Amino acid sequence: MSQQLLLDILPASAPTLENFVVGSNGAVIQSLQTLSAGRAIYLWGGTGSGRSHLLRACAQGTGGVYFNAQSSPADILALATGTDSSLMRVAVDDVDQLSVHAQAALFALYNRWRERAATPQAFALLVSGGTAPRSMSLREDLRSRLGWDLVYRLEQLSDADRAAALRAQAQVRGLLLSEDVLSWILTHYARDMGRLTALIDALDRYSLARHRSITLPLLRDLLAHPLHTMSSP
Repeated sequence: MSQQLLLDILPASAPTLENFVVGSNGAVIQSLQTLSAGRAIYLWGGTGSGRSHLLRACAQGTGGVYFNAQSSPADILALATGTDSSLMRVAVDDVDQLSVHAQAALFALYNRWRERAATPQAFALLVSGGTAPRSMSLREDLRSRLGWDLVYRLEQLSDADRAAALRAQAQVRGLLLSEDVLSWILTHYARDMGRLTALIDALDRYSLARHRSITLPLLRDLLAHPLHTMSSP
């Protein structure tokens, strides 16, 4: 069974600002931690940069809602044109993948955000995409709105950042990751920290079920038998 299928099977940890590996993105996290109603942030970065993690983390909880390219444009438009005043945060992910109808809905949402920005009904708006606003293949009026407030580029984590995060997560679980195991994961596995964390969770369960320490052969055995792993206690 392929590693990609294992990625699909293993659930990633619930996204929070606390379990995001910051790396050189300290200014972004600080802005998100202090994000207030009436402000907007556009985040952009490549695959694995953590855009979706951050948007989901900020939108979860009371008064928050998350949309992406698979969401119904009608739902986004209903939010933009409705009368709900309890909304605190709206997140729209992968704006570069939005359909024409979804782009129109997001345009309306930006207009509603601006109308309410200085009122008691103000809400925070978070949007993300793969590139800077000027490089987006979107309708021009929407592309200009992406830069209305704060814009941040998310920097990719270095291998040193990932290695430090994985060591810390393993230590919390009482696990010892040898250098050959860590090097193999960083070289051959997904670069997304959510998936890497899920792999450490699976390794923890697998080593307990097999009564074996975590070694490279055990890791390869896990990757070869993911379905069996997921059914293990």
